[in-house]
Amino acid sequence: MKVLVTGGSSLLGRTVANFLVARGDDVTCFQRSASGSTAVDVLGDIRDRAELIAAADGVDAVIHLAALVAPKAPWADMMAINVEGTRNALNAAVAGGRFVYISSPSVAFHDQASVGVGALAADYSGRDGYARSKALAENIVRSESTVPTVILRPHLVWGPGDTQLIGRIVDRARSGKLVLPDGGRALVDTTYLDDAA
Repeated sequence: MKVLVTGGSSLLGRTVANFLVARGDDVTCFQRSASGSTAVDVLGDIRDRAELIAAADGVDAVIHLAALVAPKAPWADMMAINVEGTRNALNAAVAGGRFVYISSPSVAFHDQASVGVGALAADYSGRDGYARSKALAENIVRSESTVPTVILRPHLVWGPGDTQLIGRIVDRARSGKLVLPDGGRALVDTTYLDDAA
């Protein structure tokens, strides 16, 4: 299978690309900087629809992981990358026929226990920019897709190579600023990197 992975320089994107290459797929990663994966890199910007469609030429599937994951980033950047970038990736998948969108549980669970099946994404204008942009993008995928589509919402992905989650938890614990939901009794689901890939 020939697959295009957007966001191949992210922890999950690189792992997905390496997994697909190891199983024998022909994989191209599309992102702004080298992915560090065993796939072929095509450097480009998710906001450039023509570049993305050219990179997807001849693929059987697009796995879209590229996103701006910064809750306090300017809303215009969130819209351009997370919403319109997703629309561009979805359009690039039309010729190939399959699309996998990596969303976020934050589109369905907000200030509540995330137990059970998450609701459909909504606008949620009161949420941070990241959650809101991912909800808007997920709704675009649901409403505009003309190809078979899968939407996944992995939560707190961690594993080898993680430079974000585990380090933040350890730093906050050392500084005495680690928040323990429900006094430390709440369960928090995480997704191990290999399971997410």
